[in-house]
Amino acid sequence: MPRVKLEEQPEYAFSHTVTVRVTDLNYGAHLANSALVELLHEARARLFHQLGCSEVDLGDGHTGIIMADLAINFKAEGFLFEALCIDSHIAELSRKSFRIFQRVRKEEGLVALAETGIVTFDYRVRSPAAVPETFVLALQSYLKREEIER
Repeated sequence: MPRVKLEEQPEYAFSHTVTVRVTDLNYGAHLANSALVELLHEARARLFHQLGCSEVDLGDGHTGIIMADLAINFKAEGFLFEALCIDSHIAELSRKSFRIFQRVRKEEGLVALAETGIVTFDYRVRSPAAVPETFVLALQSYLKREEIER
């Protein structure tokens, strides 16, 4: 069976650090795949917060997101109490969607790569909608700020 093969992005503008909790472990005593999805979600929510918006309001008061797809490549195990850094990058913006690329790493190296397809969704009419200009401007402003700080 062919595997989905994700690649690291050249840059990640957002970072969030978490510690593996006992509730994140599976019966093999390492980070469970379901827990990793939850940690990626947490990092995504924090990314939107840094942009001044949320998953249910991308800045225009009614457009949020729906996850269309998610692919993960596991590269190493995560263990109890390890610090994981989740780096995120938004790219491939189109009229009604974009992608979020995420890299999970620990001191010893790469734990996982993830890629999420996001569809923008107008919750008033329950239908896909255009990516709000407020979101695009917030993202551009954040990326410029990051560039200046480097």
